[in-house]
Amino acid sequence: MNLLSSFDWIVIAVYFVLVYAIALRVTGRGTDTRETSQGYFLAGRNAGWFVIGASLFASNIGSEHLVGLAGTGAASGVAVGQFEVLASIILLILGWVFVPFYLRSGVSTMPEFLERRYSPAARWYLAVISIVGYVLTKISVTVAAGGIVFKSLMGMDFWTGALLVVVLTGVYTVLGGLRAVLYTDVLQAGVLIVGASVVTILGLHELGGWNRMTELAGDGFMNMWLPSTHPSFPWTGILLGAPILGVWYWCTDQFIVQRVLAARNLDQARGATIFAGFLKLLPLFIFVIPGVVAYGLSQTGRIQLASPDEALPTLVGVLLPAGLRGLVVAGLLAALMSSLSSVFNSCSTLVTLDIYRKIRPAASERQLVVVGQLSTVVLVGLALLWVPLMSRISGQLYTYLQSVQAYISPPIAAVFLVGLFWQRVNARGAMISLLSGFVLGALRLIAELNIDSLSGVAARYAEMNFLHFALLLFVVCVVLLILGSFTAPQAEAAQLKGLTYSTVGARKPRSEKHGLLVGLSIVLLACVATVWLWFRG
Repeated sequence: MNLLSSFDWIVIAVYFVLVYAIALRVTGRGTDTRETSQGYFLAGRNAGWFVIGASLFASNIGSEHLVGLAGTGAASGVAVGQFEVLASIILLILGWVFVPFYLRSGVSTMPEFLERRYSPAARWYLAVISIVGYVLTKISVTVAAGGIVFKSLMGMDFWTGALLVVVLTGVYTVLGGLRAVLYTDVLQAGVLIVGASVVTILGLHELGGWNRMTELAGDGFMNMWLPSTHPSFPWTGILLGAPILGVWYWCTDQFIVQRVLAARNLDQARGATIFAGFLKLLPLFIFVIPGVVAYGLSQTGRIQLASPDEALPTLVGVLLPAGLRGLVVAGLLAALMSSLSSVFNSCSTLVTLDIYRKIRPAASERQLVVVGQLSTVVLVGLALLWVPLMSRISGQLYTYLQSVQAYISPPIAAVFLVGLFWQRVNARGAMISLLSGFVLGALRLIAELNIDSLSGVAARYAEMNFLHFALLLFVVCVVLLILGSFTAPQAEAAQLKGLTYSTVGARKPRSEKHGLLVGLSIVLLACVATVWLWFRG
């Protein structure tokens, strides 16, 4: 049913006009966007901290993310916000631990860094795994979420909505590359934050304030630290397992790291990660809390929720007047468009630089840009073809397909982390760790799909909380990486120059902004600690 008035449609139309105006302007200004691979895929490596930080936030938050956080908040409280708050710390690790190596090495992709550190085989593994994962999970989920937004809030046919969001996002991504993605993300981050904040403020006002919300929520709803036996968010899994997934996603995944690779220097990259870290404190309050508000309103009988995932759409339909509804829907569209444009651009980067350029090393810069654009067009087509197939896959299987990312990430995190800190690990150990980790993760997925027929150790393997499983798999992969490395000679120090802490060489003098960045990082850590203490139950 269409919940939008004419005024709402005007607000949404203005949003689309602004997105395309920004995309066309920055594309026109950046002539290198159309001529060089660095310009197209990395925005000429000349982006500043504000643009990159906003893009890190906007790319991470998709519509399914936003709706899902509110839905989980309505179902079980604020514990799901742990992943958002923890991301603030992981972003600091990205800026202070990983980024110096990435920028010093001059790589354009994460698979390229693995090749420099280990071997071409490691590069091929990460490139292929990433591309397949993007197509089967990130792209398809975002497209489906777009169709749902159009259908539930705009009264439009699901397939028409999915087609629109893919085409509208694909056009400026193809034309403008990462520069267009970065600058449109700034607008989209702002619209997303403002729209979600409006829902939170009006929801709390309707409910009677923060204290009334906590009173209606009841025991456990406002506690971020749940028992170690909790099926979804055990505190042990949050502290020990979630950081492993976080390091993979925020520090080694092309989808995210490509933004900081576009920074003009190390200070700008670090500033971006710190800024994004502060922004990642917001989702707990503007995405999760609305779900708790919806639960409170349902408890008082003022709204009805057929399912927790209806929390956000219901609040939008019931609480917001004309105009503001359009703003919130624009925020939802901003969330899905920023995520979709980012994954289109990152995936085309991998296809071009890690596959095509390896096959055709003599390709010109112009050819690389054209291949990148054509790759994006192909990805748009695959996204459209994949969506109808999603309806033939059971909901349970699709959920498991999504979770496979959690199962392939520990070995990737292991080879990146250990590889930076210990020069002795080598290519053989890396491949043993990556392939073994992949097999163990695949076995976990198969076990989950057949859990009803399992018993004993196999059943416990399938039933283990996925965060605890991530920790176990990470430890196993680290052990395999080390043991496998001792079966082959250590790489020459000259080959690893600048790629590990022991081969960095003489360090450059600290910049004038170093002290400021350290201070801001400490403030961010203090904010995280404050949030954790406030929501301790």
